[in-house]
Amino acid sequence: MSRGLVIVFTGDGKGKTSAALGIALRASGHNMFVSIIQFIKTGAATGEAMAAQRLAPELEFVSLGKGFVREHEPDGDHRKAAAEALAQARQRMLSGSWDVLILDEINVAVNLGLIDIEDVIGLIRDKPPKLHVILTGRSAHPELISVADMVTEMRCLKHPYDNGMPALRGVDF
Repeated sequence: MSRGLVIVFTGDGKGKTSAALGIALRASGHNMFVSIIQFIKTGAATGEAMAAQRLAPELEFVSLGKGFVREHEPDGDHRKAAAEALAQARQRMLSGSWDVLILDEINVAVNLGLIDIEDVIGLIRDKPPKLHVILTGRSAHPELISVADMVTEMRCLKHPYDNGMPALRGVDF
């Protein structure tokens, strides 16, 4: 591995976390160590969390979010959880133990004001040269897009939710 990339998956369409998890699975297949830190989502029993347990210790899944955040009313618990997730991300990044670090829904945490974009940019600037860092979530900040090596925007063209279909186990969670 010559140089680690900064990858951003953003947009209003489905697939941001799924794309990051695809890289996690691919990296695990190449005997790389992957840490996934969730900033917003709770530790509910999702397929990805259960799969990570099967692939541990090479694949770590840490869910530190408090769940749904009201856009204009994030409370102190959400801010503390996001700050803890950022601290955990920095610790893992600097530990030298991981090849891939996925910061799931970090863009949402920034957009909601739970963490500052300057702290995220600082994290990226301090990234060890060989570490791949993947950041997901809607509304990626322009500064993040600017410093990233690769940015993909997911755009929703059609979704089963629009026809009243609930989230599906194994597809959506």
